Amino acid sequence: MATSPLAGQPAPPEMLVDLTRLERDYYERTPDVGDPTQLVAFGTSGHRGSSLRGSFTEAHILAITQAICDYRRSQGIDGPLYMGRDTHAVSGPAQRTALEVLAANDVEAIIQRDDGVTPTPVISRAILVYNRGRAAHLADGIVVTPSHNPPEDGGFKYNPPSGGPADTDVTHWVQDRANELLRASNAGVRRVPYATAIKAGSTHQDDFVRPYVEDLKNIVDMDAIRGAGLTLGVDPLGGAGAPYWAPINAAYGLDIDVVNPVIDPRFAFMTLDYDGQIRMDCSSPYAMARLVGLKDRYRVAFANDPDADRHGIVTAAGLMNPNHYLAVAIHYLLTSRPRWPARAAVGKTVVSSAMIDRVVEKRGRRLYEVPVGFKWFVPGLLDGSQCFGGEESAGASFLRQDGTVWTTDKDGLIMVLLAAEITARTGKDPGEHYRALTAELGASHYTRIDAPATPAQKARLGKLAPEAVTESKLAGEPITAKLTRAPGNDAPIGGLKVIAAGGWFAARPSGTENIYKVYAESFKSPAHLDAIVREAQAMVESALR
Repeated sequence: MATSPLAGQPAPPEMLVDLTRLERDYYERTPDVGDPTQLVAFGTSGHRGSSLRGSFTEAHILAITQAICDYRRSQGIDGPLYMGRDTHAVSGPAQRTALEVLAANDVEAIIQRDDGVTPTPVISRAILVYNRGRAAHLADGIVVTPSHNPPEDGGFKYNPPSGGPADTDVTHWVQDRANELLRASNAGVRRVPYATAIKAGSTHQDDFVRPYVEDLKNIVDMDAIRGAGLTLGVDPLGGAGAPYWAPINAAYGLDIDVVNPVIDPRFAFMTLDYDGQIRMDCSSPYAMARLVGLKDRYRVAFANDPDADRHGIVTAAGLMNPNHYLAVAIHYLLTSRPRWPARAAVGKTVVSSAMIDRVVEKRGRRLYEVPVGFKWFVPGLLDGSQCFGGEESAGASFLRQDGTVWTTDKDGLIMVLLAAEITARTGKDPGEHYRALTAELGASHYTRIDAPATPAQKARLGKLAPEAVTESKLAGEPITAKLTRAPGNDAPIGGLKVIAAGGWFAARPSGTENIYKVYAESFKSPAHLDAIVREAQAMVESALR
């Protein structure tokens, strides 16, 4: 897509969302169950939508929460349910709606006290800590967040007792049950008034901040960060991570500067993303323009998105490409965590940089390549057979220093603190480390583009067979592999990946828009990358005819 002339500029006042209308539509709008875009649809990160479009309303949250209660009963899950939320405008109303249903179903719900916000990774960790050593009465969780999506959006995701994103068998069950309830005007939903729910014996208000902060020393070398005396800055982008930085500074004697302490559900402080929209994407140089502008003030600066499951790293050279930082983080961790299981694999998605493959091979580890979606890393992180799982969209998690599980969901807070640890212990920032890797392993040129596709074409792309690509070369090189299933777990990738010696591309349909996405990488040159992209689009379009 073309870059907007407003990209990287402050959001003009006329773009800011009308909070009154947003909340009114959340409570008053009735979704049209005859419109597929207004039904419950669980993607890789739960149900997302907007009350302004009739796709994220109180009716949706009532139905989804009741469906989760029904699922819990069907599976015998009867421990506490930890619930977090971010700072999007409808996240608070949605959490209150959910509590009304949870209390009516006698589900023990635990939320942050004083109507506080809680990041995704904090909920994942809380579930796992509670479930450690237990075989029954297991905990699970809900996080109310649309992640980095625009201010008018809402999101609602379920994390089962494994602590991470629910697998497709779970999300399909919840989605189908929720839509059944929705079509029946939620007649099957149990509910009590909020005033009753918040005072119910099954509803508990606790502090999630302190246990998470105090546990950080077991995954990141906080002593090294303190001892190095680095100048560090963080922009929480007005998200749920914001309340965590003062306690982190206090607990570990750090002086990380919170450059933007503002929490505003309009996200009026943001600079616009590539397409001229407000989007709290901490991996976008346009959305991160303000922090990038401060790069000379800090040895390392960083940011997280509103639910703090993604990371953005700024060094003297600017904002790091997420793929570059993943490669650096993996290389560093594999040389600095002696207690990690020697046979633990490194996980990446099929659209992440092949620089990771080269780093993993260099360190003598096994690569575990899976389809897009962090849910694929959950089992391996949980049992320690994977030491790291990362996505090109700036999401990752890794094991504690003793080799046990930390989270099974993405944790942007540990990833940005890791950047500080790397700099503190090596004297070089992650950008410098990446330049050293390219000198040894080759320079990567990576891109992602969107191309139009009809719903029928998207459906065909998601079910392509390798034989649909008849070409034998990619940008002048022999094609060595045509994949429609991930090498790590043989799961369908929902698209196609074509590999040659000097580069590759992958094509996947979008789950929400009439486009398909092309990811491409070259280890030769920008011109070679352009050739890969052109041929990728030609191959896909030919296969879709």
